[in-house]
Amino acid sequence: MTARRRLQPAERRRQLLGVGAQLFAAKPYDEVLMEEVAERACVSRALLYRYFPNKRDLFAAVYQQAADRLLARTELDPDRPVREQLSAGLDAHIDYFVAHRNTVLAANRVLAGDPVIQAVITDELAELRRRLLDSTLLGEGPRQMVSAALMSWLVFVRTLCVDWLAHQAFSRAELHDMCVGALLGALRPVMDLDGPPADGEERPTDREPGAADAR
Repeated sequence: MTARRRLQPAERRRQLLGVGAQLFAAKPYDEVLMEEVAERACVSRALLYRYFPNKRDLFAAVYQQAADRLLARTELDPDRPVREQLSAGLDAHIDYFVAHRNTVLAANRVLAGDPVIQAVITDELAELRRRLLDSTLLGEGPRQMVSAALMSWLVFVRTLCVDWLAHQAFSRAELHDMCVGALLGALRPVMDLDGPPADGEERPTDREPGAADAR
């Protein structure tokens, strides 16, 4: 074991969170041991438990930190079209889910009933909804209806992404297209998401006339 060194409490906590994040990302939740966290951090188990009384508490802190960082990476640009903003934000989340598969599965499956973990997820979804309403033209639609649709969509995206991580039954591109298409399809009946067509340009339709009859 590397020689132990003294750290200020805030620095020590950051170190323990970093070690915990690495282990929870590398292994399924049930295989992460507090003893290994202490060993990798070069601290005693007693010191580790002073900061985090149990593994759930450590995971909750790791997950809260991850949620904060992910939100920081998904700031929306109001000057970009809605579809581009949705696509970019979705890609950032999928990137994180792929890089931290075990962490995401632990939060959404192993600890799905834990109130602390679910509070982190709920707060993250609420902040994403607020940003989408405030930073895109979505806020210009019927606000209560759009707000409800956004929250339902965010839950749908998380559920679909978790299923995709667990089973890999379809491609990432298909995952992305399903998620974006679900929101656009839900909101098109109540607001214009495509913007006015350019002069002389016809707006594309979702399907060719008579396509339903040809199926």
